[in-house]
Amino acid sequence: MKVTKDSIIGDVLDAAPDTAVFFFEIGMHCLGCPASRGESIADACLVHGTDADALIEKINAFLEKKN
Repeated sequence: MKVTKDSIIGDVLDAAPDTAVFFFEIGMHCLGCPASRGESIADACLVHGTDADALIEKINAFLEKKN
């Protein structure tokens, strides 16, 4: 799985639940909320005032090491 800014948070978590830690690290503690699971990473980062590119880079690096 390759994560992008357009990736939906719920899809990422369904495919790789252990990526939740990266969302928690930047203050996204609402991952169980249906609204947040339907947001793109870009939209969620905008709301939380974080860098979407940095988050995506971390998640993709983690997923690459996992495979």
